Amino acid sequence: MNAKKITIAALLTASAIIIPFIVVFKVVIPPFTATLGAHVPMFIAMLLGPETVIMVGLGSALGFFLNLGPLVGARAFMHVFVGLTGAYLIKKGMSFGKVVTITAPIHGVLEGLVVMPFIGIDVYNLIIITVVGTILHHMADGFIAHLIIRVLERTSLFKSAQ
Repeated sequence: MNAKKITIAALLTASAIIIPFIVVFKVVIPPFTATLGAHVPMFIAMLLGPETVIMVGLGSALGFFLNLGPLVGARAFMHVFVGLTGAYLIKKGMSFGKVVTITAPIHGVLEGLVVMPFIGIDVYNLIIITVVGTILHHMADGFIAHLIIRVLERTSLFKSAQ
């Protein structure tokens, strides 16, 4: 990993940690929560590879654990696995848009599995609120990340880090 990539990874990880604390637009429908932009560091990290995605996913889990507690922190830990899947697909040449679409249901199901021990098989709260809510949140953040990535790709800093 070169110095630029390490620096960008550190900035993305720091962003993933502080987003739960600074973003005021949150949707809370227990057991589901959505913080706008929370997945953006993960999406950008996918372009930089598995090491970066793991760091950012762990940072996200830490930030949400500290701000919203262990259940939300455990849900955010799923960003590691969603991000690794996305990084693998991008490495195989898949477009960012397809990666966002493919990883959305994976993300939703993983977060559903995390909350299931706490809410049981409550179809409405598990599938409609948590799984579908996560998929919609994932897609919204994917769109935001796409816009940011388009800007970053025009910079020599980001190009040389990939």
